[in-house]
Parts: sequence; C-alpha cells; structure tokens
Amino acid sequence: MKKKVMNALENFSKAMLQPLMYLSVGGLILAIGALLTNSAISGALPFLKWAPIQILGNLMYQTIYVIVNNLAVLFVIGIPAAMAKKDKHHAGIIGLMSYLMYLTTSNVLLSTMGQLAEPNEMLGLVGTGQTEILGIQCVDMSVFGGIILGCLTAYVFNRTYNKRFNGAMQMFSGVRFSFLIMIFVSIAFGMVGNLVWPVVQSGISALANVISGSGAFGLFLYGFLERLLIPTGLHHLVYTPFQFSDLGGVLQLGDTTVAGAYAIAMTELNMPQVTQMSDSIYYMAIGFTKMFGYIGIVAAFIHTARPENKKRVRATLIPLVITSCIAGITEPIDFMFIFAAPVLFVLHAAIAGLFIALLKIFNVTAFCGGNIITSFLTNLAAGTEKTNWPMMYVLAVIQIIVYFVLFTFLIKKLNLKTPGREDVDVAASETEGAAAAAGAGSAPKASALTANVASLVEGLGGKENINSTENCFTRLRVNVKDPSLLKDDLINKTPNSGIVKKGDDIQIIIGLQVAELRNAVEDYLKNV
Repeated sequence: MKKKVMNALENFSKAMLQPLMYLSVGGLILAIGALLTNSAISGALPFLKWAPIQILGNLMYQTIYVIVNNLAVLFVIGIPAAMAKKDKHHAGIIGLMSYLMYLTTSNVLLSTMGQLAEPNEMLGLVGTGQTEILGIQCVDMSVFGGIILGCLTAYVFNRTYNKRFNGAMQMFSGVRFSFLIMIFVSIAFGMVGNLVWPVVQSGISALANVISGSGAFGLFLYGFLERLLIPTGLHHLVYTPFQFSDLGGVLQLGDTTVAGAYAIAMTELNMPQVTQMSDSIYYMAIGFTKMFGYIGIVAAFIHTARPENKKRVRATLIPLVITSCIAGITEPIDFMFIFAAPVLFVLHAAIAGLFIALLKIFNVTAFCGGNIITSFLTNLAAGTEKTNWPMMYVLAVIQIIVYFVLFTFLIKKLNLKTPGREDVDVAASETEGAAAAAGAGSAPKASALTANVASLVEGLGGKENINSTENCFTRLRVNVKDPSLLKDDLINKTPNSGIVKKGDDIQIIIGLQVAELRNAVEDYLKNV
C-alpha cells in the first residue's frame, strides 16, 4: 500500500512539472518585457520610450503573462497527458474539453440562480469570488480547479480508455467512452464547486477581520495565508480586501476620502508633507518575499540538487527567480515544490508572514509592491525618513539567508524531492554522476541510441510486458508487468549510464537525448 501511494505521489509530482517546464523560457521573456516597459527604467533610458520598443516589450510581457494567468488550463491538459498510460494526446484533449464543460456548468448555475457578480469598474471581478476564464464567468477555483479536474481526468482515462463494446454500442468504445464518463464528472465537479467553494471563500474573508485587529501577529497571519493559499487561488481573498477597501485603512484629505492600502500608499508616497507612512503600507508588503525570498529558495534548490542535475536545475530556475524579482510572478517556482515538498511550502508561508511582521517591528515603511526596480526607485524618491528603506535591504539579506539555510537543512535532512533530487539508488547515482562529469562529449550519439530498439524492448520483457513509457530530462522510465522478465544484457546494447529497478518501475539513465530514444521505442511498439 505504501509503495502504491509513494508511486502515485511521484507520478503526480512529475505530471505537475510537465506543464511548468516551458515557463523557465517564458519567464525570462516576460522579465525582459517588464524591464522594457518599466516607466522608471524608460525614464532613465529615454531611447526605450521609442514606440516600437514599447510595443515589443508589451507584447513580450502580455503574451507570456496570459500563459501564467491561465496555469489551470495548462494543468488540466498537462496532468492527464503526463499520467495517461497510452494515447496521451487523447487524454490531454479530453482534459481540455472537461475543463470547458466544468466552466460552463459553473456559469450556467450562477446565471440560473441569479448569482453572476457584476464587475467593479476598477477591480473587475476581484474580490467577488468569481472570475472569467477563457471568456466564461465562473466560481473562482483558480489553479486548484485545473489540478483537481486534471487528476480526475487522468484517473478516469486510465481506467476506461481500453473499454470495448460490441454492436450498436461500439461507437462508445475506447477514448470516446472516457470522454462520455468525463461529461458527467465535469458537470458534477462544477456543481460541487459552486456549492462548496463559496463557503471556503467566506471563511477566508472572515479571517480578514481577525487579521486587521491583531497587530504584528495579524500581519504575520496576513503574509502566511497569502502564500499558503497560492495553490487554491484563495490568496486573492486575503490581500484584496486590505489593498482595495477600507479594511486596509482610510485616509481623509479634506473632503476626499482615500480607502485601501494601495490607494493610501500611492497617495502618501507622493505627498512631501507626509513624513511617516501609515501602517496601511504593510498590507502592500506581500511583494517583499517575491523580490527577495525566492532568491534564497532557488539558491537552496540549486545547492541541494544532485551534482549531475545542477546545470539543468540552474537553467530552469534562474530565469524563474528573475521573473519573481522583476515581475512578481512566483507560481512557476511555487508549483515546483508545493506538492513535492509540502513541509517546505508551509515553512515558506511562515517565513513570508514573519518578515512582514518584522517590517512593522523595525518600523520599515518602505514600498514593497511592484518589483525590485520600481520598489528601489520609489523608496529612493520618497526618502529615508519617510520609508526607512535601508533597513528593508538589511531584512532582505537576512530573509535570503534564512530561506537558504532552513531549506537546505530540511531538504537534506528529510531527503525532500525538490528539483534535481529524484529518487535513485546509490550505485545508479554514482554511475549517472560519473557520466555527467565526463561531459556532453561522452553522450551516446542518436544513431547508437536508436539502433538497438528491438533488443531494448526484448530486454524489457517484450511488448506485452511494457505497460507504459515516460521520460524525464535524462531517464527513460518504463513500467513493466513482470520485472523478472528483464534481461540486462539486451537492455545494455543501448548505450546507457545505469539501470535503476524499483519494483515494476524501471529507469534507464540515457542523458539529454532520452526523448529521442523514447520516441523510437514508442514507434517500435506501435509497429511491431
């Protein structure tokens, strides 16, 4: 039982990473776009104000941001495709269709019951508990909805894709039967979501009143919940009331009333007569960890990655941490360890909350919103007396160190499966490490890899013994029915750096060309 649970968790973790693998490239493009369109930078470098550059920068930012803003769609397609045993493209298509049906179910129920929220002129649907996804207004389950429905699709698909019927029912055979089942699962999921999720949202909103009257502890709770609730999408319900309503404070300017932490901060920063920012500024401090803390997190992940994986982990994570610092977008990093190492994510939320409380304790009223460049220039213009901004950078360095030390300790102590730390046995780890140390020049050539596919399949027990084939960055992963049928001598006719056997899960260490070998194996299995 334990083995099945661990295998399921490992497969889920791998499936979660599949849609995120593209964002290391996308995140870098997004960060460049943010820099090109940043008003503070273009003010210092006037040539950036040239219209073609601004258009290009805006296109780079917006075209990637729409992907980040629709992670639920990526997960509902990517998870079924990654977890499906066969016909992965069908699983992904059914995942997308299921998501559209779920969104429509939510919308129809809201419309029928007269519960569709009216968008606010400034905030749109933010704070209403509803959102618009792919043009459909629905209850806001955010990324969580995509993940849950993606897992349900994978579960249903793997148990129904090979179902066969005779006679008039033949049209419902195979993947069409999977789709038929998912029609009703999607409708049921939409109905349950509309009933349950608003109750959860109300509970989170009620916490806002507790936070507002609890001083430094309330600020800790504010920061803690804002990070902890990222996978559910409910974090919006934590910070929105404070930043955009009178819960975040009220500033009276003659006959004008300014309400909400964001409006108050922007007003006070531009008022020379204000010598001390009000406490409302602390509700803008959720950007502090985005600008600084993730540097420590990524440094810990790189430091604790296995030697043979460090180069790949650096290439994946460095663009994402730049995106966090410059654009304030952290989800691509968050989802790399939320489910693989939940204890780290809880610690992460606690550290984020602690440092918002420390900003108040040390009387730091610096602006921590936006991004690291905007924050620096805004605080520099506002002055030290008003913001105490030098102390912010002292706390920033301390936070980076705290993240790095604690994450590194726990990752090693608990052997957590953070990026670059997949499970291997000692012998295989040493073999793979030696192969990596030998350099790219020692990697097997493509022709040598694919020349002995028939022997490889026979070494794995033949076509009938192979349940599924997958690959990560360097390994061919094969699930077999009977491990006793394996023949290492035949497998080793294909150049590799080691074979890892864990029950019916077999991993053959190939190198960066592994995807080509997997394609060759799957082509062979189709035609044999």
